[in-house]
Amino acid sequence: MERQPAGASALLRDLTEADLPRLSELEREIFGPSAWSRGLIRDELLWGLSRWRGIDADGVLAAYAVYGFEGDAFHLMNLAVAPEARRAGHARALMEDFLAEARRLEAPDVWLEVATTNDVALALYRSYGFEDVRVRRKYYQPEGLDALVMRRALD
Repeated sequence: MERQPAGASALLRDLTEADLPRLSELEREIFGPSAWSRGLIRDELLWGLSRWRGIDADGVLAAYAVYGFEGDAFHLMNLAVAPEARRAGHARALMEDFLAEARRLEAPDVWLEVATTNDVALALYRSYGFEDVRVRRKYYQPEGLDALVMRRALD
């Protein structure tokens, strides 16, 4: 399913194996040492139960999100926007897509983890009504950064 998010030249779509090189590049660029490996991305994209959604801006993958059920929890596993594509509404478009899918699947709530040092992401998630649940110490490796577990109940 493809949709036109904010921005005339942006396209929201499901990702495919053809996106693997750009996904790997963005992971390394954005997440550094804690980035998912190309092999993990490939395996999860092709055989995992998660949904991979991306936004193309001017024909280039500029942002993506990974979400789905982990057990009984509908979970945002990853949301990333290329540095050069930030402040264009891509993160919000992906959040809207994530929440719409959760509602479509009748999830009672949604969950995520975010680095306690990521003030921009924390502000985004709080603007969507996510509340702090607990801190997971040294969750992000190899840096040993703490993660804040957040939850939002859905109406």
